[in-house]
Amino acid sequence: MSCTPDPSRLLSRRMFLAGTSGAVLLAGCSAPVPEPRPVYTVDGVLADPVFYVAHRGSMDNWPEHTAEAYAQSVAAGARAIEISLSRTADGVLVCHHDLNTLRMTGVDRVIAESTFEELTGLQNNARPWLGPNSFLLPIPRLRDVLDKHAANAVIFIEDKQGDNAPALLDLMDSYPDSTEHFVWKQPALSDVPAEVSRRGYTTWGYLTEDDFGVAERTSLTGLAERYDLLGIHHAAPDDLIRKVVGLKKPVIVWEVHRRSQRDRLVDLGVRGMMCSNIPYVTTTTARATSDIFAAGLRGDGDLPWALAWTHQPEIDSSASLIRLAHEDKASYCMGSLCPVPTADYSITFEMRWPEALPREGDHAGIAFGQRDDSVYRVREPSPTGGYHLIMRRDGEFALFGRVAEAVDGYKVGSAPSAKPVPGEWMRFRVDVSAENVRCTRLDEGGGTFTARTDVYRGGYFSLCRNYYEYPPVEFRGISIA
Repeated sequence: MSCTPDPSRLLSRRMFLAGTSGAVLLAGCSAPVPEPRPVYTVDGVLADPVFYVAHRGSMDNWPEHTAEAYAQSVAAGARAIEISLSRTADGVLVCHHDLNTLRMTGVDRVIAESTFEELTGLQNNARPWLGPNSFLLPIPRLRDVLDKHAANAVIFIEDKQGDNAPALLDLMDSYPDSTEHFVWKQPALSDVPAEVSRRGYTTWGYLTEDDFGVAERTSLTGLAERYDLLGIHHAAPDDLIRKVVGLKKPVIVWEVHRRSQRDRLVDLGVRGMMCSNIPYVTTTTARATSDIFAAGLRGDGDLPWALAWTHQPEIDSSASLIRLAHEDKASYCMGSLCPVPTADYSITFEMRWPEALPREGDHAGIAFGQRDDSVYRVREPSPTGGYHLIMRRDGEFALFGRVAEAVDGYKVGSAPSAKPVPGEWMRFRVDVSAENVRCTRLDEGGGTFTARTDVYRGGYFSLCRNYYEYPPVEFRGISIA
């Protein structure tokens, strides 16, 4: 199997192995007996006021629907995982979201028309989304995944082809206490196979964006009678989510990538988070104090403004940088470093335009002080206010504030400095105290100013540029102190 290791995860594994080897040498006998894995059940998970399911194995962190994703999400604390499956031409059930393999492997093969042996040569490639050093991983056989997790985790399982119920149910039944660990997942407007209920499995029916119109026009009481759990896509308006919650069944919303999404849904009465970012969304503290661009991987919680592979900035591990080059104006939340302290902290970063300077009036920099990780783009309304520090082509760097939902900001302070030079790095530091924000250009370009302002002291910040198309802008050396 061809893959590129994750340095941070390999380090932790080396440390574990070294510690274990030392224990063996000191004991002079056998290795320590590993702690037994905790056992989670459907009833146990549903008893939590807010519960999480690793969507596609937490696809913001590991290549989706791979054995690695399922195992890592469980190791990160997920009590439940979500699995999609299809059947090959020779009858093997495999874990994969799409009916063909093109999106994830680059090879266009219909799973139902391919043998399992033909699929074993393919590799799931999530590098455009996760970074250039993300693992390349095979399509796993469902039985192998269930052998590893069916006894301990809760598994939300969906037959994407829709005609494998007998074989799938028989496989589920083959595991001990199967009804305590499996949840049958399917589109809410489809009929539930009679055998699912007869065999005693919990059911979850979900409403897609295409179903919103029907959901808004009807009472949905039939869904509440048909399913044990209900689901709806996160793009649904608040009133529709409240309507589904009002049916008095546990509601699970997918897909949850940000902490701000989680908070909105909890406020609406949602209890279940089908979560694509388990290590980040299930926690409330910063996971690091500096970027990990050198690892060639996206940090847990770092996300582009649009949750699409096409909008993920390029990470260059050899140069330890990230490049914002999408044709749209862009922002990139550094969630792995957030929340920062609410007072008395500094953000240091380097920035350059590698090829050419932007047009007059265009600029790039960082936005900070936001209360949560909602998308914050310059000259685009945002649900949270904040500051943005910008650098222009003429050397002026300035600090603006902007209230929530506004388009235009207001200038808080500025200073002249040397004009940027294409390809040359500029280094900045923002020092935040309870009453002031001090902005300094640390490279030879010079310049500093202090703004007396205490309006925005939220703990989230983003990299940003306010213009469309060319030229790209790059960042590196991002750290919190």
